[in-house]
Amino acid sequence: MKKGKIIVVDDNQSIRTALKLLLSMEYEQVELLPSPANLLSTIDSFSPDIILLDMNFRQGINDGNEGLFWLGRIKEHTPALPVVLFTAYADIDLAVEALKRGATDFIVKPWDNRKLLNVLRSAITLNTAKSNKRINNKENPDTAQEIFWGESNAITQTKAIANKVAPSEANVLITGENGTGKEILARYIHNLSGRNKEKMVTVDMGSISETLFESELFGHVKGAFTDARTDRKGKFEEAQNSTLFLDEIANLSMPMQAKLLSALQSRTIMRVGSNTPIPIDIRLICATNANMYEAIRRGEFREDLYYRINTIQIEMPPLRERADDIAPMAEFFLKKYSQRYNRSDLSFDTEAIRTLENYSWPGNVRELQHCIEKAVILSSGALIEPEDLMLEPQKEIPVREENLSGSLEDMERRMIESAMRRHEGNMSQVANELGISRPTLYSKLKKHGL
Repeated sequence: MKKGKIIVVDDNQSIRTALKLLLSMEYEQVELLPSPANLLSTIDSFSPDIILLDMNFRQGINDGNEGLFWLGRIKEHTPALPVVLFTAYADIDLAVEALKRGATDFIVKPWDNRKLLNVLRSAITLNTAKSNKRINNKENPDTAQEIFWGESNAITQTKAIANKVAPSEANVLITGENGTGKEILARYIHNLSGRNKEKMVTVDMGSISETLFESELFGHVKGAFTDARTDRKGKFEEAQNSTLFLDEIANLSMPMQAKLLSALQSRTIMRVGSNTPIPIDIRLICATNANMYEAIRRGEFREDLYYRINTIQIEMPPLRERADDIAPMAEFFLKKYSQRYNRSDLSFDTEAIRTLENYSWPGNVRELQHCIEKAVILSSGALIEPEDLMLEPQKEIPVREENLSGSLEDMERRMIESAMRRHEGNMSQVANELGISRPTLYSKLKKHGL
Protein backbone atom coordinates (compact mmCIF):
# COMPACT_ATOMS: atom_id res chain seq x y z
CA MET A 1 0.00 0.00 0.00
CA LYS A 2 1.40 3.37 -1.06
CA LYS A 3 1.72 6.02 1.63
CA GLY A 4 3.65 9.16 2.39
CA LYS A 5 5.03 12.05 0.36
CA ILE A 6 8.55 12.67 -0.94
CA ILE A 7 10.34 15.60 -2.60
CA VAL A 8 13.16 14.78 -5.04
CA VAL A 9 15.61 17.59 -5.87
CA ASP A 10 17.94 16.82 -8.81
CA ASP A 11 19.01 18.87 -11.83
CA ASN A 12 19.14 15.85 -14.16
CA GLN A 13 15.87 15.34 -16.06
CA SER A 14 16.58 11.65 -16.77
CA ILE A 15 17.23 10.96 -13.09
CA ARG A 16 14.05 12.77 -12.05
CA THR A 17 12.02 10.74 -14.55
CA ALA A 18 13.52 7.44 -13.39
CA LEU A 19 12.94 8.30 -9.74
CA LYS A 20 9.36 9.35 -10.44
CA LEU A 21 8.63 5.91 -11.90
CA LEU A 22 10.33 4.10 -9.02
CA LEU A 23 9.03 6.19 -6.14
CA SER A 24 5.45 6.39 -7.42
CA MET A 25 5.15 2.69 -6.58
CA GLU A 26 6.10 3.43 -2.95
CA TYR A 27 4.68 6.88 -2.18
CA GLU A 28 1.25 8.44 -2.61
CA GLN A 29 2.77 11.69 -3.89
CA VAL A 30 6.15 12.43 -5.47
CA GLU A 31 7.19 16.05 -6.05
CA LEU A 32 10.11 16.71 -8.44
CA LEU A 33 12.27 19.86 -8.33
CA PRO A 34 15.09 20.62 -10.82
CA SER A 35 16.81 22.91 -8.29
CA PRO A 36 16.48 23.79 -4.61
CA ALA A 37 15.52 27.42 -5.34
CA ASN A 38 11.87 26.84 -4.36
CA LEU A 39 12.50 23.98 -1.97
CA LEU A 40 11.57 25.69 1.30
CA SER A 41 8.27 27.03 -0.02
CA THR A 42 7.51 23.59 -1.47
CA ILE A 43 8.14 22.03 1.94
CA ASP A 44 5.54 24.41 3.39
CA SER A 45 2.90 23.68 0.76
CA PHE A 46 3.60 19.97 0.19
CA SER A 47 4.42 18.80 3.77
CA PRO A 48 6.71 15.92 2.73
CA ASP A 49 7.66 12.96 4.90
CA ILE A 50 11.20 12.91 3.45
CA ILE A 51 13.49 14.70 0.99
CA LEU A 52 15.92 13.12 -1.49
CA LEU A 53 18.44 15.88 -2.22
CA ASP A 54 21.18 15.94 -4.86
CA MET A 55 24.48 17.44 -3.67
CA ASN A 56 25.57 19.27 -6.84
CA PHE A 57 23.47 21.50 -9.10
CA ARG A 58 25.99 23.37 -11.25
CA GLN A 59 27.78 21.70 -14.13
CA GLY A 60 31.42 20.92 -13.37
CA ILE A 61 31.02 21.48 -9.61
CA ASN A 62 31.29 18.23 -7.66
CA ASP A 63 32.44 19.24 -4.17
CA GLY A 64 29.02 18.73 -2.55
CA ASN A 65 28.98 22.18 -0.93
CA GLU A 66 25.65 23.10 -2.51
CA GLY A 67 24.02 20.03 -1.03
CA LEU A 68 25.51 20.75 2.40
CA PHE A 69 24.29 24.36 2.17
CA TRP A 70 20.73 23.31 1.36
CA LEU A 71 20.82 20.59 3.98
CA GLY A 72 21.56 23.32 6.50
CA ARG A 73 18.68 25.46 5.19
CA ILE A 74 16.27 22.53 5.45
CA LYS A 75 17.37 21.77 9.01
CA GLU A 76 16.90 25.43 10.00
CA HIS A 77 13.47 25.51 8.37
CA THR A 78 12.12 22.07 9.42
CA PRO A 79 14.58 20.41 11.84
CA ALA A 80 12.72 17.10 12.14
CA LEU A 81 12.35 16.49 8.39
CA PRO A 82 14.57 13.56 7.28
CA VAL A 83 16.94 14.28 4.37
CA VAL A 84 18.76 11.65 2.31
CA LEU A 85 21.58 13.02 0.17
CA PHE A 86 22.24 11.86 -3.38
CA THR A 87 25.57 12.12 -5.22
CA ALA A 88 27.49 10.58 -8.10
CA TYR A 89 30.78 10.99 -6.24
CA ALA A 90 31.44 8.65 -3.30
CA ASP A 91 33.47 10.46 -0.66
CA ILE A 92 33.58 9.17 2.92
CA ASP A 93 34.64 12.56 4.34
CA LEU A 94 31.73 14.22 2.56
CA ALA A 95 29.34 11.57 3.87
CA VAL A 96 30.58 12.02 7.44
CA GLU A 97 30.23 15.80 7.15
CA ALA A 98 26.67 15.41 5.83
CA LEU A 99 25.75 13.12 8.72
CA LYS A 100 27.26 15.60 11.18
CA ARG A 101 25.01 18.31 9.74
CA GLY A 102 21.88 16.26 10.14
CA ALA A 103 21.48 14.11 7.02
CA THR A 104 19.79 10.79 7.72
CA ASP A 105 21.71 8.86 5.07
CA PHE A 106 23.81 9.12 1.91
CA ILE A 107 23.17 7.38 -1.44
CA VAL A 108 25.67 7.11 -4.33
CA LYS A 109 24.60 7.15 -7.99
CA PRO A 110 24.04 4.92 -9.87
CA TRP A 111 21.75 3.50 -7.24
CA ASP A 112 20.30 0.09 -6.55
CA ASN A 113 16.50 0.41 -6.52
CA ARG A 114 15.97 -1.94 -3.59
CA LYS A 115 18.67 -0.30 -1.50
CA LEU A 116 17.35 3.19 -2.25
CA LEU A 117 13.82 2.24 -1.19
CA ASN A 118 15.12 0.55 1.97
CA VAL A 119 17.17 3.62 2.89
CA LEU A 120 14.16 5.89 2.42
CA ARG A 121 11.92 3.58 4.45
CA SER A 122 14.50 3.39 7.24
CA ALA A 123 14.86 7.18 7.26
CA ILE A 124 11.12 7.65 7.76
CA THR A 125 11.00 4.90 10.41
CA LEU A 126 13.91 6.53 12.23
CA ASN A 127 12.22 9.92 12.11
CA THR A 128 8.99 8.44 13.50
CA ALA A 129 10.97 6.78 16.28
CA LYS A 130 12.62 10.10 17.12
CA SER A 131 9.20 11.78 17.27
CA ASN A 132 7.94 9.05 19.60
CA LYS A 133 11.09 9.50 21.66
CA ARG A 134 10.44 13.21 22.05
CA ILE A 135 6.91 12.43 23.28
CA ASN A 136 8.10 9.64 25.56
CA ASN A 137 10.82 11.83 27.03
CA LYS A 138 8.12 13.99 28.59
CA GLU A 139 6.53 10.94 30.19
CA ASN A 140 9.43 8.57 30.80
CA PRO A 141 12.59 9.88 32.49
CA ASP A 142 14.42 6.71 31.42
CA THR A 143 14.47 7.94 27.81
CA ALA A 144 15.30 11.55 28.63
CA GLN A 145 18.96 11.12 29.49
CA GLU A 146 21.06 13.96 28.21
CA ILE A 147 23.92 12.66 26.09
CA PHE A 148 26.85 14.44 24.50
CA TRP A 149 28.18 12.43 21.59
CA GLY A 150 30.81 14.74 20.13
CA GLU A 151 31.51 15.40 16.48
CA SER A 152 34.72 13.50 15.72
CA ASN A 153 34.71 11.29 12.64
CA ALA A 154 35.02 8.18 14.82
CA ILE A 155 31.89 8.82 16.90
CA THR A 156 29.94 10.25 13.95
CA GLN A 157 30.42 7.02 12.00
CA THR A 158 29.49 4.94 15.06
CA LYS A 159 26.32 6.97 15.58
CA ALA A 160 25.44 6.73 11.88
CA ILE A 161 25.55 2.92 12.07
CA ALA A 162 23.40 3.02 15.21
CA ASN A 163 20.85 5.23 13.45
CA LYS A 164 20.57 2.71 10.62
CA VAL A 165 20.34 -0.30 12.92
CA ALA A 166 17.93 1.16 15.49
CA PRO A 167 14.63 0.83 13.55
CA SER A 168 15.38 -2.80 12.66
CA GLU A 169 14.96 -5.86 14.87
CA ALA A 170 18.58 -6.97 14.34
CA ASN A 171 20.53 -8.23 17.35
CA VAL A 172 23.45 -5.90 18.08
CA LEU A 173 26.84 -6.58 19.68
CA ILE A 174 28.55 -3.44 20.99
CA THR A 175 32.29 -3.79 21.56
CA GLY A 176 34.76 -1.39 23.09
CA GLU A 177 36.95 -0.68 26.05
CA ASN A 178 35.60 -0.05 29.54
CA GLY A 179 34.16 3.42 29.96
CA THR A 180 33.53 4.16 26.28
CA GLY A 181 29.74 4.33 26.70
CA LYS A 182 28.49 0.96 25.45
CA GLU A 183 25.36 1.02 27.61
CA ILE A 184 24.61 4.60 26.53
CA LEU A 185 24.80 3.48 22.90
CA ALA A 186 22.52 0.52 23.66
CA ARG A 187 19.97 2.85 25.26
CA TYR A 188 20.25 5.21 22.29
CA ILE A 189 19.46 2.35 19.88
CA HIS A 190 16.52 1.26 22.06
CA ASN A 191 15.12 4.79 22.26
CA LEU A 192 15.10 5.04 18.45
CA SER A 193 13.55 1.61 17.96
CA GLY A 194 9.94 0.59 17.62
CA ARG A 195 10.16 -0.89 21.13
CA ASN A 196 10.86 2.41 22.89
CA LYS A 197 7.47 2.61 24.60
CA GLU A 198 8.75 -0.05 27.01
CA LYS A 199 11.74 0.35 29.31
CA MET A 200 15.00 -1.31 28.27
CA VAL A 201 15.99 -4.09 30.69
CA THR A 202 19.69 -4.24 31.60
CA VAL A 203 21.58 -7.22 33.02
CA ASP A 204 25.23 -7.19 34.13
CA MET A 205 26.29 -10.69 33.15
CA GLY A 206 29.54 -10.33 35.05
CA SER A 207 27.67 -10.15 38.36
CA ILE A 208 25.47 -13.25 37.90
CA SER A 209 26.69 -16.52 39.40
CA GLU A 210 26.15 -19.80 37.59
CA THR A 211 23.70 -20.99 40.28
CA LEU A 212 21.48 -17.91 39.89
CA PHE A 213 21.75 -17.58 36.11
CA GLU A 214 18.52 -19.38 35.14
CA SER A 215 16.47 -17.81 37.92
CA GLU A 216 17.73 -14.32 37.07
CA LEU A 217 17.17 -14.57 33.32
CA PHE A 218 14.26 -17.01 33.05
CA GLY A 219 12.50 -16.57 36.41
CA HIS A 220 11.19 -19.24 38.78
CA VAL A 221 7.95 -20.59 40.21
CA LYS A 222 7.03 -20.82 43.87
CA GLY A 223 8.79 -23.73 45.55
CA ALA A 224 11.40 -24.20 42.82
CA PHE A 225 14.09 -23.92 45.50
CA THR A 226 14.35 -23.08 49.20
CA ASP A 227 13.96 -19.30 48.96
CA ALA A 228 11.44 -19.30 46.08
CA ARG A 229 8.43 -18.16 48.12
CA THR A 230 6.55 -16.66 45.16
CA ASP A 231 6.51 -16.84 41.37
CA ARG A 232 9.04 -14.45 39.86
CA LYS A 233 9.57 -13.18 36.33
CA GLY A 234 13.08 -13.30 34.90
CA LYS A 235 14.75 -10.60 32.82
CA PHE A 236 13.54 -12.11 29.54
CA GLU A 237 9.91 -11.74 30.63
CA GLU A 238 10.54 -8.26 32.01
CA ALA A 239 11.88 -7.29 28.58
CA GLN A 240 8.85 -8.66 26.71
CA ASN A 241 8.13 -6.39 23.70
CA SER A 242 11.20 -4.33 24.62
CA THR A 243 15.00 -4.52 24.49
CA LEU A 244 17.13 -6.81 26.66
CA PHE A 245 20.66 -5.47 27.17
CA LEU A 246 23.20 -8.07 28.31
CA ASP A 247 26.36 -6.30 29.43
CA GLU A 248 29.72 -8.12 29.62
CA ILE A 249 28.37 -11.07 27.65
CA ALA A 250 31.84 -12.63 27.36
CA ASN A 251 31.86 -13.33 31.12
CA LEU A 252 29.36 -16.19 30.78
CA SER A 253 30.58 -19.72 31.46
CA MET A 254 30.10 -22.35 28.75
CA PRO A 255 27.06 -23.95 30.51
CA MET A 256 25.43 -20.51 30.86
CA GLN A 257 26.14 -19.81 27.19
CA ALA A 258 24.40 -23.05 26.19
CA LYS A 259 21.26 -22.11 28.14
CA LEU A 260 21.20 -18.62 26.65
CA LEU A 261 21.67 -19.97 23.13
CA SER A 262 18.80 -22.43 23.60
CA ALA A 263 16.45 -19.61 24.66
CA LEU A 264 17.47 -17.41 21.73
CA GLN A 265 17.09 -20.22 19.19
CA SER A 266 13.67 -21.37 20.40
CA ARG A 267 12.48 -17.88 21.39
CA THR A 268 10.99 -19.47 24.49
CA ILE A 269 12.06 -19.75 28.11
CA MET A 270 10.95 -21.91 31.02
CA ARG A 271 10.96 -20.66 34.58
CA VAL A 272 12.99 -22.71 37.03
CA GLY A 273 10.68 -25.37 38.48
CA SER A 274 8.22 -25.25 35.57
CA ASN A 275 7.81 -27.27 32.38
CA THR A 276 5.64 -24.66 30.66
CA PRO A 277 7.41 -22.85 27.79
CA ILE A 278 6.85 -19.09 27.65
CA PRO A 279 7.23 -17.35 24.25
CA ILE A 280 9.54 -14.33 24.30
CA ASP A 281 9.51 -11.30 22.03
CA ILE A 282 12.61 -9.23 22.67
CA ARG A 283 15.26 -7.27 20.81
CA LEU A 284 18.70 -8.31 22.06
CA ILE A 285 21.66 -5.98 22.49
CA CYS A 286 24.88 -7.30 24.03
CA ALA A 287 28.12 -5.60 24.99
CA THR A 288 31.65 -6.66 25.83
CA ASN A 289 35.14 -5.26 26.24
CA ALA A 290 36.65 -8.62 25.29
CA ASN A 291 38.14 -9.74 22.00
CA MET A 292 35.44 -12.19 20.95
CA TYR A 293 37.53 -13.76 18.19
CA GLU A 294 40.22 -14.58 20.73
CA ALA A 295 37.63 -15.93 23.17
CA ILE A 296 36.24 -18.22 20.46
CA ARG A 297 39.75 -19.31 19.43
CA ARG A 298 40.60 -20.21 23.03
CA GLY A 299 37.35 -22.16 23.41
CA GLU A 300 35.96 -19.71 25.97
CA PHE A 301 32.98 -18.56 23.91
CA ARG A 302 30.64 -20.52 21.65
CA GLU A 303 30.92 -19.57 18.00
CA ASP A 304 27.24 -20.34 17.34
CA LEU A 305 26.17 -18.03 20.18
CA TYR A 306 28.50 -15.33 18.88
CA TYR A 307 26.78 -15.31 15.49
CA ARG A 308 23.35 -15.43 17.15
CA ILE A 309 23.99 -12.24 19.16
CA ASN A 310 26.03 -10.47 16.48
CA THR A 311 23.80 -9.64 13.52
CA ILE A 312 25.39 -6.18 13.59
CA GLN A 313 28.57 -5.28 15.49
CA ILE A 314 29.26 -1.68 16.51
CA GLU A 315 32.62 -0.61 17.95
CA MET A 316 32.62 2.23 20.47
CA PRO A 317 35.90 4.08 19.83
CA PRO A 318 38.16 4.87 22.79
CA LEU A 319 38.41 8.51 23.82
CA ARG A 320 42.07 8.72 22.77
CA GLU A 321 40.90 8.19 19.16
CA ARG A 322 38.40 11.05 19.56
CA ALA A 323 40.79 13.88 20.39
CA ASP A 324 38.46 16.50 18.89
CA ASP A 325 35.74 15.51 21.36
CA ILE A 326 37.73 15.87 24.58
CA ALA A 327 37.44 19.64 25.08
CA PRO A 328 33.74 19.97 24.13
CA MET A 329 32.90 16.88 26.18
CA ALA A 330 34.74 18.35 29.16
CA GLU A 331 32.71 21.56 28.74
CA PHE A 332 29.53 19.47 28.64
CA PHE A 333 30.38 17.74 31.91
CA LEU A 334 31.48 21.05 33.45
CA LYS A 335 28.08 22.57 32.70
CA LYS A 336 26.28 19.48 34.01
CA TYR A 337 28.15 19.33 37.31
CA SER A 338 28.33 23.10 37.79
CA GLN A 339 24.54 23.11 37.81
CA ARG A 340 24.35 20.10 40.12
CA TYR A 341 26.75 21.56 42.69
CA ASN A 342 25.75 25.24 42.31
CA ARG A 343 29.11 26.30 40.84
CA SER A 344 27.86 28.27 37.83
CA ASP A 345 30.91 30.59 37.99
CA LEU A 346 33.33 27.85 36.90
CA SER A 347 35.30 27.63 33.65
CA PHE A 348 38.52 25.98 32.46
CA ASP A 349 41.75 27.88 32.08
CA THR A 350 43.71 27.31 28.87
CA GLU A 351 46.30 25.07 30.49
CA ALA A 352 43.63 22.81 31.98
CA ILE A 353 42.13 22.22 28.53
CA ARG A 354 45.59 21.47 27.16
CA THR A 355 46.16 18.99 30.01
CA LEU A 356 42.87 17.24 29.25
CA GLU A 357 43.69 17.01 25.55
CA ASN A 358 47.18 15.60 26.18
CA TYR A 359 46.03 12.89 28.59
CA SER A 360 45.52 9.36 27.20
CA TRP A 361 42.26 8.59 29.09
CA PRO A 362 42.66 4.85 29.74
CA GLY A 363 39.27 4.96 31.49
CA ASN A 364 37.72 6.73 28.49
CA VAL A 365 34.57 8.87 28.81
CA ARG A 366 33.77 7.52 32.28
CA GLU A 367 37.17 8.67 33.55
CA LEU A 368 36.74 12.11 31.96
CA GLN A 369 33.30 12.46 33.53
CA HIS A 370 34.56 11.56 37.01
CA CYS A 371 37.57 13.84 36.56
CA ILE A 372 35.39 16.87 35.80
CA GLU A 373 32.95 16.10 38.60
CA LYS A 374 35.80 15.94 41.14
CA ALA A 375 37.27 19.18 39.80
CA VAL A 376 33.93 20.98 40.16
CA ILE A 377 33.54 19.78 43.75
CA LEU A 378 37.11 20.46 44.90
CA SER A 379 38.20 23.57 42.98
CA SER A 380 38.40 26.71 45.10
CA GLY A 381 38.50 29.46 42.46
CA ALA A 382 36.44 30.44 39.43
CA LEU A 383 38.96 28.79 37.08
CA ILE A 384 39.65 25.07 36.96
CA GLU A 385 43.42 24.68 36.68
CA PRO A 386 45.51 21.58 35.82
CA GLU A 387 46.10 20.68 39.46
CA ASP A 388 42.32 20.64 40.07
CA LEU A 389 42.00 17.80 37.56
CA MET A 390 44.11 15.44 39.69
CA LEU A 391 45.01 13.22 36.75
CA GLU A 392 47.28 10.24 37.28
CA PRO A 393 50.77 10.64 35.78
CA GLN A 394 50.94 9.14 32.30
CA LYS A 395 52.07 5.54 32.47
CA GLU A 396 55.00 4.58 30.34
CA ILE A 397 54.76 1.31 28.46
CA PRO A 398 56.64 -1.29 30.54
CA VAL A 399 59.19 -3.07 28.42
CA ARG A 400 61.11 -4.97 31.13
CA GLU A 401 64.74 -5.82 30.68
CA GLU A 402 64.69 -7.03 27.13
CA ASN A 403 67.06 -6.40 24.29
CA LEU A 404 65.57 -3.58 22.21
CA SER A 405 68.44 -3.23 19.81
CA GLY A 406 67.81 -3.57 16.11
CA SER A 407 65.43 -1.88 13.70
CA LEU A 408 62.25 -0.07 14.71
CA GLU A 409 60.28 -2.95 13.18
CA ASP A 410 62.11 -5.42 15.44
CA MET A 411 61.53 -3.21 18.48
CA GLU A 412 57.84 -2.94 17.71
CA ARG A 413 57.51 -6.71 17.30
CA ARG A 414 59.29 -7.41 20.60
CA MET A 415 57.20 -4.85 22.47
CA ILE A 416 53.99 -6.47 21.19
CA GLU A 417 55.25 -9.97 22.05
CA SER A 418 56.25 -8.80 25.51
CA ALA A 419 52.85 -7.23 26.16
CA MET A 420 51.06 -10.35 24.88
CA ARG A 421 53.00 -12.55 27.29
CA ARG A 422 52.23 -10.28 30.23
CA HIS A 423 48.52 -10.21 29.45
CA GLU A 424 48.27 -13.84 28.33
CA GLY A 425 46.85 -12.93 24.94
CA ASN A 426 44.14 -10.54 26.19
CA MET A 427 44.14 -8.19 23.21
CA SER A 428 42.17 -5.41 24.91
CA GLN A 429 44.78 -5.18 27.68
CA VAL A 430 47.65 -5.44 25.18
CA ALA A 431 46.21 -2.57 23.13
CA ASN A 432 45.66 -0.49 26.28
CA GLU A 433 49.26 -1.02 27.41
CA LEU A 434 50.67 -0.10 24.01
CA GLY A 435 48.38 2.91 23.70
CA ILE A 436 46.85 1.83 20.39
CA SER A 437 43.38 0.73 19.26
CA ARG A 438 42.54 -2.93 18.79
CA PRO A 439 42.16 -2.60 14.99
CA THR A 440 45.64 -1.05 14.91
CA LEU A 441 46.97 -3.88 17.08
CA TYR A 442 45.47 -6.53 14.78
CA SER A 443 47.03 -4.80 11.80
CA LYS A 444 50.44 -4.91 13.49
CA LEU A 445 49.97 -8.55 14.49
CA LYS A 446 49.29 -9.40 10.85
CA LYS A 447 52.27 -7.35 9.70
CA HIS A 448 54.63 -9.17 12.07
CA GLY A 449 53.06 -12.60 11.53
CA LEU A 450 52.11 -12.95 15.21
